[in-house]
Amino acid sequence: MKEIGEELKSAREEHGVSVEEAAEDLNLRVSQIENIEAGNLKVFKDVFYLKCFIRDYAKYLGLDEEKIMDEFNEFFFEETSKIPIAEIEKASKEKQREQKLEKKVVSPYTMEEKKSSKFVPIIVTLIILLLVFLIGYLIVTEFVNPKEEQENNITYLEI
Repeated sequence: MKEIGEELKSAREEHGVSVEEAAEDLNLRVSQIENIEAGNLKVFKDVFYLKCFIRDYAKYLGLDEEKIMDEFNEFFFEETSKIPIAEIEKASKEKQREQKLEKKVVSPYTMEEKKSSKFVPIIVTLIILLLVFLIGYLIVTEFVNPKEEQENNITYLEI
């Protein structure tokens, strides 16, 4: 990474651009530019952002950004492939533990409602019974009422 940083620094100095100018033009902090040029990876929390910063910086300086990205990817692959598996497993377990702790902390305002699965079938059954009752009632009243109305109409006509 130091080689990439040195290449970026020498290109910046060749163009006569100060660190402050580059930072202002790229919307970065001066410390970010200085850390990129020094090859300090550990000060950047996210490698994705670091990669974007380096790409933008190389493009800004008129360098071949694809070449710089290839160098960065090679460097990063070599660095990450040297990490022992035990450390990776340890970090993974720690992250899982943190996620479990985060789930346990709940306030009344952020608590998720638990669905009560016992009442759902009961409610659905009651609704179905109610619908069956209503449909039955409508059918019975439809068949009974027309006969009564016909009888009432006949009596009215006779009078």
